[in-house]
Amino acid sequence: MLIVNRHRCKVLQTPHGSQICPLIDRTTAPIELCSLAEEVLPPGATVGRHHHLQTEEVYYILSGTGQMTIGEETASVGPGDAVYIPLNHTHTLTNTGAEDMTLLLVCGPAYQQSDHLMA
Repeated sequence: MLIVNRHRCKVLQTPHGSQICPLIDRTTAPIELCSLAEEVLPPGATVGRHHHLQTEEVYYILSGTGQMTIGEETASVGPGDAVYIPLNHTHTLTNTGAEDMTLLLVCGPAYQQSDHLMA
């Protein structure tokens, strides 16, 4: 049995100032078909516009508020919102609140850095 506790994960610092904690992914488990990570996006920070050719994603907002853009559509998001990001759709997320935004990132197949293509 594999259990990864978020308080013991290796935190990755992103260029846009967020912290990503890979929970179950190719770096922590022999997994191929999906992955799970937690991201903390500070106030005012924006995830760089990017897309994936091989990966579908779901962003699940745990806390904080922001603006999610997929393609040409933009919507406000907050706690309890799950956002589906289809293959090859450019997307970005901005924390518009005064507090950290915490979200879960679910990818299928499991996330690979080589499939993270800046728009």
